[in-house]
Amino acid sequence: MGFFMKKVTVNKLEPGMVTAEQILTKNGQMIVDKGVTLTRPLIMRLSFYCVLEVCIEDPDEPKDPETPHFIPAYSQKVKASKEFQTFQFDHSFVLNSLKSSMEGYVFHNQPLDTDDLLEQTVKLFNSCKTSLELFDMLHNMRAYDDSTYAHSLNVALICRRIGKWLKVDAATLDTLTLCGLLHDIGKLKIPDEILNKPGKYTDEEFDLVKRHTKFGYELLKTLNIDPHIKKAALLHHERCDGSGYPLKATQKDLDDFSMVVAIADVYDAMTAARSYRAPLCPFQVIERFEQEGLQKYKPKFILTFLQHIASTYQNNRVLLSNGQSANIVMLNQQHLARPIVQLNDNSCIDLSTRLDLHIQSIL
Repeated sequence: MGFFMKKVTVNKLEPGMVTAEQILTKNGQMIVDKGVTLTRPLIMRLSFYCVLEVCIEDPDEPKDPETPHFIPAYSQKVKASKEFQTFQFDHSFVLNSLKSSMEGYVFHNQPLDTDDLLEQTVKLFNSCKTSLELFDMLHNMRAYDDSTYAHSLNVALICRRIGKWLKVDAATLDTLTLCGLLHDIGKLKIPDEILNKPGKYTDEEFDLVKRHTKFGYELLKTLNIDPHIKKAALLHHERCDGSGYPLKATQKDLDDFSMVVAIADVYDAMTAARSYRAPLCPFQVIERFEQEGLQKYKPKFILTFLQHIASTYQNNRVLLSNGQSANIVMLNQQHLARPIVQLNDNSCIDLSTRLDLHIQSIL
């Protein structure tokens, strides 16, 4: 399955459309990369730069794999499934509850019913029978909502999955889930025009955005909830090597729950579209983690996470950066982003020895 492209004027763009070519300013600066799922903030960004029309992928044209605009679309198979339609509906329901609850608490001094939010989130999590199904669902919700609330719900679901992989007890699973749900509540104290700014933050704006960790802790500190949930709001941007914020804490001072949230937070952010790049596929995310240094995260947590993410997609068909398709036949335990793959002619490539190639997408 693949796509041709068609031109659409900016005023007719809708969230969920996917760019078929890079979008450039009149001066040749890239605004949005090829393959990016458009969101309302991105469409506003295009209007800001006076872009008149955009080439988007068109799933309704006849498909021909030999054409230059053919793009394999694993995501389209997922989106066409009944499971996705059900997940999308349930995800939206929980999302509305989370948004209403958080805004009611922050802006109207209403009680925050964490028990109800947890129950709804666990039900959504349990609707996915496998890790593969859960991550497929989350990756393909991007076209519908990429707000702080959607990110928080996704991080909660990923935290719960990591907890399952770590084989923690039921109470710890629930606490991890709530840590994910509420980790970004402090962002409600940041003006929308800054949070949703299409361009790069100024230094002053970025300093304000980074304060969401302290804002979150202040909002939660008086609640009768597990202390780990409060710490996760404060510490989820800390790193074990002292490179994080707001405290520049090191591993001995960091809370385990916060460190699990940190991994889930980064993974969800990396697999989201940004104005400067398309969403990264799971193996690209693994490579980023490996390149940026695993020492930033607690070894037990990051190694468990990356091992399971890679295993989730083992045996899948993938597209390589040179345009060839292949099957993953064996993981490299020392370099999980670069497995051994088998090409259509049955020859194999060990990607750990071919640094000029990488996995570009799941087919």
